[in-house]
Amino acid sequence: MIAKISSGKDTAGLIRYLFDTKKAKDHTDPHLVASWDGFAPDPGRTDDFTATKRLLVADLDLRVKQARRLGRAPERHVWHCSLRTATTDRHLSDEEWADIAHRVVAATGIAPQNDPDGCRWVAVRHAPDHIHIAATKVRGDLSTARHWNDYLTADRELAAIEKDYDLHQVVRGDRTAAKRPTRAEQEKARRAGKERTSRERLRITVRQLVSIATSPEEFVNMLGGVQGVRVDLQHFPSGDVRGYKVAVEGDINAAGEPIWFSGSELAPDLSFPKIAERLTGIEVPPVTESDSQRRPSPWHQATAAAERIPHHLDRSDDTAAQAHIAAVAEALDVLPLIAPGHHLRAQLQQAALAFERASRSRIRASQDQARALRGAIRTLRTAPATGDGTGLAMFLDITILVVIAAARWHQARRNDQQVAATHQTLVHLQAAYEQAADRPLTALAQHKPPAHTVERHAQHIRAVLPHHAEQILDDLAWPALATALTRAETAGHSPRQLLELAARQRSLDDARSTAKTLTWRIQRLGTRPAPSQRARAAQARSAATARATRSAEPHVPGTSHQPSATASHPRHR
Repeated sequence: MIAKISSGKDTAGLIRYLFDTKKAKDHTDPHLVASWDGFAPDPGRTDDFTATKRLLVADLDLRVKQARRLGRAPERHVWHCSLRTATTDRHLSDEEWADIAHRVVAATGIAPQNDPDGCRWVAVRHAPDHIHIAATKVRGDLSTARHWNDYLTADRELAAIEKDYDLHQVVRGDRTAAKRPTRAEQEKARRAGKERTSRERLRITVRQLVSIATSPEEFVNMLGGVQGVRVDLQHFPSGDVRGYKVAVEGDINAAGEPIWFSGSELAPDLSFPKIAERLTGIEVPPVTESDSQRRPSPWHQATAAAERIPHHLDRSDDTAAQAHIAAVAEALDVLPLIAPGHHLRAQLQQAALAFERASRSRIRASQDQARALRGAIRTLRTAPATGDGTGLAMFLDITILVVIAAARWHQARRNDQQVAATHQTLVHLQAAYEQAADRPLTALAQHKPPAHTVERHAQHIRAVLPHHAEQILDDLAWPALATALTRAETAGHSPRQLLELAARQRSLDDARSTAKTLTWRIQRLGTRPAPSQRARAAQARSAATARATRSAEPHVPGTSHQPSATASHPRHR
């Protein structure tokens, strides 16, 4: 059940709207279901509609007029709350709506239970699925009602009402979401033929700039260079930047002035102080060629950093975990800028927009965390995906596992809106991954090694991953994995030891295609310098110990010897 609460100055105007059946087509049978004393005049159930409506307004305004004579009436004395059930809910009876109205006015402080001085109010039902509560905010002792945080208190009461009446339980937030565009903004964008409102377009632009900037100064410089965006900077007396406002070029109000949005109006984490806090102290590793043996490519660095995030979410404190989730959001904001192809960029943009909601919670992020990922993703702007898209596909593969882990983290803390956002993100990420992975996997499969080499790699799979072996060998991606193993072997690596290392890095049970996930891991591990003979011997001893440990433990299908990202979410490809 959803509540919308507002204040106004005109009691008569609100009552006129609530009982109108001509202009408002859904007002089919307006009538009272409850009131402050149970005896309020009901215009919907009388022959003299006009006179009864006038009488109802006079009764509601009685205390307002008395307080006004004493100079104590609030200017906006009308309190209006609409309550609507979900489309899948049953239709409630008038008696049930009456009980709900009483609970809401009591919870919000409009008319506390057993308080004879509570405000005057009525609940009007004019459609099967919703009611309106109209109240005047002057109490019987002529003081103003104490209804601070009425939206939150109403929302908490509605959550209990949903359970008591077996109604659809709405996903509720924690007031960290970005402000939604108003209906007027949406209509304006529609008339202009724009897909998104100015507020949304500016929020996307600023978030992308934050994700690639390496300092507050660079963010300001880049913001000033964005085509089609006007920028107004505010400064301290010292000359340092205090804040900023942005507007879409040509988006003006009735007076012909730009419609400005401050950073905090775009999103809670986009005020300049918060941006400066995030961008201070970022260390960006130097960019090298992908075939360099001195340092891995930016895609490999970003993938390696992201791969450790599920561990941080399981083991770190909440402030550190929140920082890692925010870093993932920055990574997703970067990808639409550098990905090839319109359709792929569109899917990644939708994923970034969805995950934005999951990147914020009431927990304050510790900004000194997640430096490895935040630094690595900033090198991606100058090092786009490799020619066949291997780097992007590799990064998306692990990002899906990270988002699944983030969903579990939020679910454990009952962050319902964030959990829903991660599920939406996964839909778009999985679609983007399928597009990004198709080309490099096809290219690898075309270079499938000879049959005897493939069989030798299959024996390694059966020995190292006995519980996944048949699934891997039956997968359409198995030829690509066999090619990746062969190339790593040619570079001096032991395929069996690489498989051991790849299997130990993270659980494979969350992967919808274990073969694909292993392919990207082997690709990345194979670019590292081949170990020496002594290092190989040490790896072999470590692998033998790990195998002995696994063989001594019973394996339950669908479980892993390492922490799984989630047990309830669909597995990714």
